[in-house]
Amino acid sequence: MNDKYLKQLIKLAKKASKKKEVPISAIIVKDGKIISKAFNKRIKNNNVLDHAEIMAIRKAEKKLKDWRLFDCDLYVTLKPCSMCETIIKQARIKNVYYLLEKLNFKKEYNKTNFIKISENKQMYYSILQDFFKKKRDKK
Repeated sequence: MNDKYLKQLIKLAKKASKKKEVPISAIIVKDGKIISKAFNKRIKNNNVLDHAEIMAIRKAEKKLKDWRLFDCDLYVTLKPCSMCETIIKQARIKNVYYLLEKLNFKKEYNKTNFIKISENKQMYYSILQDFFKKKRDKK
């Protein structure tokens, strides 16, 4: 790992810790340049989405004026949680480099039940079909 990236991650993690946040930080790099950086602010902002990875992704999207972060790499202090992993993949980030595995005592709260709704699925399917047909027709 580039020493500059590591120093930046540690600096941001310390900043998060001083602010009584979980000391996780993330940076996004494109063409060898840091284009965004962030640390967790979930506690301060009282927002479940304010993980370092997500905040860095949002800043990079704004800077590049595109939600697709092709050819970007993400560096993070702790292996991303399942929510962040999904968002990272959706953002089309090429590589993710992390310093530490998830800690054994760190819990993932997977107590949510997902239940498929069976009513009116045909109506919704036709809405989706129309949307994607229009999108194909524009090309």
